[in-house]
Amino acid sequence: MRHAYRHCESEREVRPGRGRVSLVRISMSPNTSSLPSGGRFRRRNSRVVAAAILVACSLFPTSFSAQADQRETERDTSLKKFLQGYAGKPRPEFEQENKTRYSAAFVDLAGDGTHQVIVYLSGRGWRGSGGCVTLVLSRIGPSYEIVTKITISRPPIRILNTESNGWKDITVQVAGGGLAAHEAKLPFNGKTYPSNPSMPPADSLDESVGGRVVIPYEGQGTPLYE
Repeated sequence: MRHAYRHCESEREVRPGRGRVSLVRISMSPNTSSLPSGGRFRRRNSRVVAAAILVACSLFPTSFSAQADQRETERDTSLKKFLQGYAGKPRPEFEQENKTRYSAAFVDLAGDGTHQVIVYLSGRGWRGSGGCVTLVLSRIGPSYEIVTKITISRPPIRILNTESNGWKDITVQVAGGGLAAHEAKLPFNGKTYPSNPSMPPADSLDESVGGRVVIPYEGQGTPLYE
């Protein structure tokens, strides 16, 4: 097998006719592909190509992350705009006493890969003796529509492992207003969830049912009008 050579400093010199050129022998293994025309290994070019590949690979995760962050920002902005329209203009006396805030969880309740939104609204204008307001929303184009408005509810709010009519059951806490504190299970009836968690078809959840908290009790929420 012939040996390929490349320019570099070497202990061995050959004189190919027109002057002295320092060459180094490179062993060619059976798995080594053929070298470029002339049998010379272009080391500088290979370094440039390798560097370009590394730069391109390093940019892909960054670009993907930036696009995901942008989509999330647009989603949050769209939700806040919808909630401001739903809540109407702020009342200064209420905002001074206790600002309107919201906590939101984007969740797949229908199990079809699309996200609904559970929103907990709190503040002076939304609080009664039994709690505040929870909304279940569905995405409609760039905005949202209300699936259910749940009154006198409190966090933590959970999504259960069980479902009714194809949608996950959810729970809210019920307390105050003369009601014994309990976790209320809200089943989906095919169109909506129960609007009053203290009355049927909402049911007190006595047994331990698996699920996950999507809006915790200690959450402070985001100011709606800031």
